[in-house]
Amino acid sequence: MNNFSQEPERRTIVDVTGLNRFLSRMYGMMTIAVLVSALSAYLTMTVFRTQILTLFSSNPAMTWILLLVPLALTFGISFRATRNPVASFVMLMVMAIVYGVEFSLIAGAYTGRSIASAFVASSTVFITMAVIGTTTKRNLNNLGSYASAALIGLIVAMLINMFLRNPMVSYIFSFIAVIIFTILTAWDAQRMKQIYENYNGQVSVDGLAVAGALALYLDFVNLFLQFLQIFGFSDRN
Repeated sequence: MNNFSQEPERRTIVDVTGLNRFLSRMYGMMTIAVLVSALSAYLTMTVFRTQILTLFSSNPAMTWILLLVPLALTFGISFRATRNPVASFVMLMVMAIVYGVEFSLIAGAYTGRSIASAFVASSTVFITMAVIGTTTKRNLNNLGSYASAALIGLIVAMLINMFLRNPMVSYIFSFIAVIIFTILTAWDAQRMKQIYENYNGQVSVDGLAVAGALALYLDFVNLFLQFLQIFGFSDRN
């Protein structure tokens, strides 16, 4: 009787341990990606600055390559994560390097104070919402769906504003984007936890961790870029 009554408790402990291990892997990979981007940006701005500027000035197509490669890698990771976790992790690191190069090119238009403020703000928001998304009992699926729909509308509006070139509109859009990615961060954190709980043992845990790290990394990157625009606009005015 004693052994039988203790079995469910032992199984629950194992499940919680597995979940915690999965979350640690996912957030660990995401953190590595952020650090790789930071290192890549630093090296581009210092050690390889001349070579990078020469490459882009002599090859205009490099700008499009820099923009399209992360998109291709995102699709590649999404489709291959659970089938080939190692290759997907390598692609995530390549994406982090590419974004690091992009950050270094963007950083030239902003002050060091704006960059530091944007990083602190995005880190604070990300960590807060990731904790909320992981621990909350409330289902965030509806909220996440609304945020995803709003993001599509915002992207369309941003594309239109690229032709209008209205700085104030871009400034307002940045605040809207921060709200959207704040919600998406919590939703992605909860969604990956739910996926692990539903498919644990059926798919590769490492693959799920890479997929989750990708989603959260993109949330963090977009938060950082939007905060950078907000603080940069404030510095110029």
